[in-house]
Formats: sequence, structure tokens, C-alpha cells
Amino acid sequence: MVIYSILILLLIVIIISIFDLFFLYGLLSTIAFIVLMPFYFIFRVMNRKFLYGWKEKLGFIKNPHLGDKVIMYHGVSVGETIALENLIKRTKEEFPDYKIVVTTGTKTGQEIALKKYSNVADFITYFPFDIPFCVKSFLDKVKPSVVLIAETELWPVFSIMCKKRDIKLYCINGRMSDSTFKLYRFMRLFFTRVLAKYTKIMTQSEMDKEKLLAIGAPADRTSVMKNLKFDAKASNETVDLGQDGYRVIIAGSTHKGEDEIILEIFKDKLKKYKDIKLLLVPRHTTRIPNIIEILDRLGVSYGFRSKDASFKDVDIIVLDTMGELSKMYSICSFAFIGGSFNKTGGHNPLEATVYSKPTITGPSIHNFRDIYWLLSRSNAGKVVKSPKELSDYIEKLLSDSAFYKQACEDCKTIFQDQQGALDIVIGELRSIL
Repeated sequence: MVIYSILILLLIVIIISIFDLFFLYGLLSTIAFIVLMPFYFIFRVMNRKFLYGWKEKLGFIKNPHLGDKVIMYHGVSVGETIALENLIKRTKEEFPDYKIVVTTGTKTGQEIALKKYSNVADFITYFPFDIPFCVKSFLDKVKPSVVLIAETELWPVFSIMCKKRDIKLYCINGRMSDSTFKLYRFMRLFFTRVLAKYTKIMTQSEMDKEKLLAIGAPADRTSVMKNLKFDAKASNETVDLGQDGYRVIIAGSTHKGEDEIILEIFKDKLKKYKDIKLLLVPRHTTRIPNIIEILDRLGVSYGFRSKDASFKDVDIIVLDTMGELSKMYSICSFAFIGGSFNKTGGHNPLEATVYSKPTITGPSIHNFRDIYWLLSRSNAGKVVKSPKELSDYIEKLLSDSAFYKQACEDCKTIFQDQQGALDIVIGELRSIL
């Protein structure tokens, strides 16, 4: 089935390259979709990966009756959807006469969108399959004035139909991995025609810009906007856990298996460093009974945030309340970001970086790969491959004061260098709406 798909894709590219007829792509993609969909459906079911949102992706959405002033944002999955948060909220403030639509491509992305934007967006749904009848049905009902797609998802049919309907189409926060770049460069003749349909292409970095130019992006409409994810703001709330005089380590958003790792490392470091404390923040509070078992087994002193525990009395505080983690990073020396020693894909390190606090994470970081790539270019962030590496890096941060100071400065520098993307996008919207 995979070989069959590749052959069909190559055939599409060859035909388009020779004849330059976009309707052939739509025709052949529709045929490929009809032929391959039953096999794909069976494959997903057999692997217990069900097709979520398939009706919406086919264009069978309830008409939201949004009117003729609609701003649409698309983030394919979790990372992209989260990156749009501040921009979507700012858009609502700046353009109150416009309706806001948010689309995603994955189930997890849809869950995040519903959680974060239900009170902001006027309509949340899935992005349509890039098949003519699916895209047509979607655009007929949503009727966007402008579409802003986060990062770099290039959908030929969608871009063509937007161009024909005079819908402004933007790629924002654009980025491209090395592997994707190699594939797209091989198909440059095809993607040159697709990218020509975009109103503007705005990338996270100069490197991303050069990659997009190399696959055919129009030079006069491609620019660097920096990274939206860095337009976060530190909380002004004060935190008092009795932390004065101590160096606090935060283990944020930990998952099953990670509590044992960080607690054993902390207990070992406590023998050497009497001034350190740990704030343990499980991602799911339902796991706290299991965490208590681990704490009792290790024989360390601990308390709970809900019971007003103080670091003056215990070495470890478990944050068992909701919605407080972000502001807690203000009191730490550095943080371990969980969800990274399993297949979760990591959590957002910028919640700590915004306070100029270095972060450490395990190897599973696919939800925030672009962020960790930026942070790890300096000492602002470190991706470790094993618990042993985690222990060694914590040791370095605790023992080498010059190194730690530089890591904090690197956090501040990266944030200063990367901020401003949100204002650029809002400015662009002002110029066309």
C-alpha cells in the first residue's frame, strides 16, 4: 500500500510538472483518496488508531453561519495549536467585529483547541482533507476572509481554492525540518506553484526562510517573523512557599515513571547540597497516591501545597492544586520538564524560560521540538538521553555557579531575540482587514 501511494504521488508530480494543470492534481488526488481510504481505514482500526473527526474532514460540518468577516487559524496538532494561544486571544481583542475559527488536524490538537479556545473562538473544527469536494464544502460554510496556517503545512487544493476565492492565505511561524526540506526540494517544481498561491510566508528563523526559498517560495513575500511561542508573559503573582534561602528545583508536569527518576536523583543530591528543595508537580493529580508510596519508600520529608506546606519544614512539596504551575517557576533555580521520559512528547519549557530559569528534559520532545532546538543551542535548555545524564546535568547546575549564571543569561537572551512575532502578525492583519 505504501509503494502504491508513492507511485501515485510521483505520477501526480510528473504530470503537474509537465502540464502545469492544477486541476489534474485535484482529479488524481480524489481518485487516490477513494482507492486508498478503505485500506487506510482498515489499517487504522487494526492498530486501534481510529479516525477521529473524519466527517468534519470530509467537509460534513454544520453550517456555523459566521457571516462575511472571518479570521481562521489552523494548527495541525498540539504544539502548533498551543503556539497560537496568545495570537488568537489578541486577535479577538484587536478585531472584535470578526468571527474567529480554529481548526486542527489531529484528535489531540482538537482537544487542546476546545479546552483553550472555547470561550474565544466562534467555531472550532477539523481541517478538511485536501480533496476538492472536501475543501469546497468547508470553504462554502466557513467563508474565511483570511486563513493563517501555523508552521508549514502546504495543502495544494486548499491553497488553490483560497486563491480563486480571493481568500488571503498566510503561513505563519513557518519552519521546516531537514528531512521535510529534502523531500520538498526534490519536488520543487510542484511546491513552487503551491507556494505562489500564498499571500505571505513568515518563518521562525533565517534558516527556515532559506529552506522555503530553496523550494520555491516567492522571495518578495517571504520573511522572518521569529517564533510565536516566545511571546509569553511572566506572571506578576508572588509565591511564598518558604523558599527564601533555598535553591528550589521544580519537576514540572511529571508522568508515570518520571517521579521515581527525579526523586531518587534529588535524594542523592540532598546528601551533598543541604540548601536544595524540590517542588514536585505531577501532570495528573490522580497519581498522587502512587507518588506518596514512592516518597514513603525513599524516606524523604514532604508536604502538600493544598495543606500549606513550607520548605522551612520539609524538603519536598507536592503541588496537588490546579493551575498554579506556571507561576511557581518564578521561585525555582532550574526545572526538569516532564512528559519527556515516556512517549508523551514533552511539555512547554518556556513557562520556566520566561523567568530566565534553565530547563532540562528527557529525549521525548516531539510536541516542542522547535523550542528545545532553540534552547539547546545555548545553555538555556538541555535535552538528556537518560536518567544518568539528567543527574550529571543537575550536578553541573548545582556545583558550577558560573555555568548556572550563564544558563540564566542565555534564557533571557533567547527570549529577547525571539519576541515580537505576535505584533508582526497583528500588524499584517491590520494592513489587510
